[in-house]
Amino acid sequence: MPVSTKLYDLLEISPDATDADIKKAYRRLAVKYHPDKNPGNAEAGEKFKEIAKAYEVLSDSEKRARYDQFGEDAVNGSSQGGGFGGGNPFDIFNQFFGGGGGGFESFFGGGRRDPNAPEDGNDLRYNLEIDFMDAVRGKTRTIEFMRMDNCTECHGSGCAPGSSKVTCRRCGGSGQVGVSQGFFTMMHECPVCHGAGQMVEKPCPKCNGAGQKKVRRKVEVNIPPGVDTGTRMRVTGEGEPGLRGGVNGDLYVVLHVRDSEFFQREGDDIHCEVPIAFHVAALGGQVEVPTVHGPVTVDVAPGTQTGDTKVVSGKGMPSLRRRGSFGSHHIRFFVEVPKKLTVEQKTLLEKYAETFKNSQQAGAQPVQENFFRRIGQFMQKMMGMFF
Repeated sequence: MPVSTKLYDLLEISPDATDADIKKAYRRLAVKYHPDKNPGNAEAGEKFKEIAKAYEVLSDSEKRARYDQFGEDAVNGSSQGGGFGGGNPFDIFNQFFGGGGGGFESFFGGGRRDPNAPEDGNDLRYNLEIDFMDAVRGKTRTIEFMRMDNCTECHGSGCAPGSSKVTCRRCGGSGQVGVSQGFFTMMHECPVCHGAGQMVEKPCPKCNGAGQKKVRRKVEVNIPPGVDTGTRMRVTGEGEPGLRGGVNGDLYVVLHVRDSEFFQREGDDIHCEVPIAFHVAALGGQVEVPTVHGPVTVDVAPGTQTGDTKVVSGKGMPSLRRRGSFGSHHIRFFVEVPKKLTVEQKTLLEKYAETFKNSQQAGAQPVQENFFRRIGQFMQKMMGMFF
């Protein structure tokens, strides 16, 4: 057991911890208490320093051995400003995480971003409503929208003609300013130039120094056959412009297809409901039905009932993914019973009805026959329950 366990306690490990345990503990605690993650928290900053110095001692086998045998006095010889150990806690942090002076930002991805580096423009979204038949056939549409574009007066610099950007007086062009925390100095983005190191001295009168202005754009969009609500089309380079030589964003046109008066769509298939006359349903025949490709004539089988369907292949929606392929057209028949009859029609129907009164023609009306058979069985069971 070492003379003192203070350093082990700071790293929240036991005195018999391995080198791997020490590294793991430091990694977790250093990230937790780093000043950049706890701005304005003096207690966290102090904890960060103590953790760093504890790691400096325990990660060195010679220093750790001296500490275990003689305590803190044995490792205070190189101390600067009191306490154990003498290394800079931020240097220790950067060395541990492989950084090179980038502090906490280095740990999460490579140091301070260059504010003058090229920056790609943002993507834009445009919602476009189209008719059902435009989705079937495809169409070219011209759309208009507002977006930012580089100012034509200053060409994106933000400076008035004849002027240029000047070095920021606050940070001297470095883009960073130092803020003291105890006897450490933390570097932060300059609040005046926002890290750019340069400022617009004479703003462009047309864009007020922004370098960009909102403009109205017209773009032609080719809508292919087979699109559906939610289909997203990309128009490359028609998004927001990039900054400092960055690539323009893209424009995404999101389609919304209006419902059809006659057709319902399921994937690439089309469904429609077609009325047929009573006599056609009974005798069979042919009817003309609408499809998205024009009318087609289909056969109606004798005895067709309401709800019976027929499928016509290749007369549905064009496939967006398989060029030259089409879905099917599904027809659902419903039998229309005439509401008005002439005297002659009524007389003929009465004669027709008379033929069924004493007829034993099995299978002539199967739905009706099945219904009365089942209702008869049900009534017999009900009678058996009461008698």
